[in-house]
Amino acid sequence: MEENYVIGIDFGTDSVRALVVNAHTGAQAGTAVREYPRWKRGQYCDASVSQFRQHPLDYLESLEGAVTDALAQAGDNVRQCVRGISVDTTGSTPVAVDSHGTPLAMLPEFAENPNGMFILWKDHTANAEAEEINRLAHGSGVDFTKYVGGIYSSEWFWAKILRTLRVDAAVREKAFSWVEHCDWVSAELTGITDPLQLKRSRCAAGHKALWHQDFDGLPSNAFFKELDPLLDGLRDRLFTDTDTSDQPMGTISKEWAEKLGLPEDVVIGVGAFDAHMGAVGALIEPYSLCKVIGTSTCDMLVAPNDEVGHLLIKGICGQVDGSIIPGMLGMEAGQSAFGDIYAWFAKLVIEPVRTLLGDVEADALAQKLIPHLAEKAAQLPVATEDLIAVDWLNGRRTPDAKHTLKGALLGLNLASDPARIFKALVEATAYGSKAIVERFRTEGVPIHQVIAIGGVAKKSAFVMQTLADVLNMPIKVAASEQACALGAAMFASVASGVHGSLQEAQEAMSSGFDAVYEPREAQSRIYETLYQKYLLSGEFIESRFLQKSRPVTADSI
Repeated sequence: MEENYVIGIDFGTDSVRALVVNAHTGAQAGTAVREYPRWKRGQYCDASVSQFRQHPLDYLESLEGAVTDALAQAGDNVRQCVRGISVDTTGSTPVAVDSHGTPLAMLPEFAENPNGMFILWKDHTANAEAEEINRLAHGSGVDFTKYVGGIYSSEWFWAKILRTLRVDAAVREKAFSWVEHCDWVSAELTGITDPLQLKRSRCAAGHKALWHQDFDGLPSNAFFKELDPLLDGLRDRLFTDTDTSDQPMGTISKEWAEKLGLPEDVVIGVGAFDAHMGAVGALIEPYSLCKVIGTSTCDMLVAPNDEVGHLLIKGICGQVDGSIIPGMLGMEAGQSAFGDIYAWFAKLVIEPVRTLLGDVEADALAQKLIPHLAEKAAQLPVATEDLIAVDWLNGRRTPDAKHTLKGALLGLNLASDPARIFKALVEATAYGSKAIVERFRTEGVPIHQVIAIGGVAKKSAFVMQTLADVLNMPIKVAASEQACALGAAMFASVASGVHGSLQEAQEAMSSGFDAVYEPREAQSRIYETLYQKYLLSGEFIESRFLQKSRPVTADSI
């Protein structure tokens, strides 16, 4: 059999990973990771106002480095047998581009302007704009949010665009169109970046940009003009059609073929978001909830259109035909912070050490702290009197997006040591996961099993056991530590014609599962009581502190 190889490229929040895979066996031939240098230095970000931006040069430089390193591992024989490349990215992570499709930050006059850069998924500077979109959509003749759970999020395409146009006249004047990260990188690899010609990801457009077949594409220009005249006419400079990720974006450009040392007939596939391709790499199947667990979570679900396509599932991040597996309805939910919450707590402990004792001691502590806390927390009993935390430290993504919400820790006393607090934070992330599962079920979508991928799933047995206990469901952990990149490679094999279907690619290239966490009956019973306390605590925070419907008094607390 002729050897064929494909490359999956996974752009995460902090770094990009390249994976070279044998398309017939799934065997890894080479892999490499490159961090984004400017992002690592904290440039262009301001966490105090939830501003998180990434420079396009971070993507291009890290992409070239990671792929070059991975191919060097694989060797020249493999390099000449590469047939396809597909890319997954975070999202919604859009960027303003000129008429050539060049991100504005690539132009000299915008090189240091954060508003000309990619607006990362977790940027929440557009909270007010998201609320305006919701008010207009819910009050108009057509509710353009009905296929995205009924609530538009500040993490998504249109809110970020509107915010940027309002606050930056220079960007407003120069921006011709806007492109998602997954679309721009894929187009960049082909050399055809004209925003009116490049193919747009069905995944990105349907889940984040309000695209749907029933709307003949994007919402009407009249809707956007009423939202803000600054949006008048932009629809015509975006897109009408979308493509699923089994389709080719084009062929690699001569420039990129030379940079990477690849054949000039390598096919570039249509991109998608990381979690969606990760679910494919983890062998998602109908009614299996695939949780991509890292700094945040994305929860993926697929089902036949003829079984659930008639439902409008409230409070999720969208339901899109073909966004995960072509021909099936793809559904998305998720949590705005998961591993980020553990990292926040670790920073609370470590930063005073850094200030008092220096970097060497602090860095040494950082390597040991979370595993130590997890070990101690795992030894603690689960009791109905335990601390309750609410996991909204970065707002709430689902169910019912609201990014102005805040986290909480309730029930502290003088015996509340670091292990107990860490345990409560882990349980809170599990309760947030349970809220998502319960929403799908109450909306008529069953969940038969849970699949987990991502760094937290592979590294923390304590977190995964807690999650299984809270959900009261077994959790299977995908064997691949690079499920997103593997999923991208599977799509590349189909887009390039090596495999005739995604199912064929999954069967040939899958690495299966390497762990199963079974729920413990006694703990699950107690967690059901604690989960109800979590729900009540969340209701209190939302209704009393943020909505301010009634004054907060000592008696009400």
